[in-house]
Amino acid sequence: MESRLELKTKANLGKRISAGLIDYGMVSVFTAVMFFLYGEPIEGGYTLTGYPFLIVILFWAVMTIGMEQLFGVTLGNYMSDLKAISAINFNDSKISLGQSVKRHLIAILDICFFGLIGILLIKNTKLNQRLGDIWAKTVVVDTTDERQGIQ
Repeated sequence: MESRLELKTKANLGKRISAGLIDYGMVSVFTAVMFFLYGEPIEGGYTLTGYPFLIVILFWAVMTIGMEQLFGVTLGNYMSDLKAISAINFNDSKISLGQSVKRHLIAILDICFFGLIGILLIKNTKLNQRLGDIWAKTVVVDTTDERQGIQ
């Protein structure tokens, strides 16, 4: 008798949007504070350079990649009962560092145009993946839904 594992996912759009708003809301607020404290006026706005800019990048990396590596989820995903898992080996533990980096580097494209690119991909791909998940070979599942994950 042959055993065949299959990955089951759902779009979970409400939860995924909520998680993204939490994660990137925190990053945006931190960035705004850094601009307020350390921004230098230029024609038409402000610029952030040097160490303050690097601190913003570091904060983003810790809140996304770091949290995912330390705890298996970002704060937004934790609060929304979501978790990214590997679509390669169906490993339900933490995704690899490389997968996490890929997921979050491409997030800027996924959230362009008010998240339209990410939403369209989540709704129209077989495993409900956004661009970052496709590149990283990950899927996002609802940890409270027993019908999602590995079947």
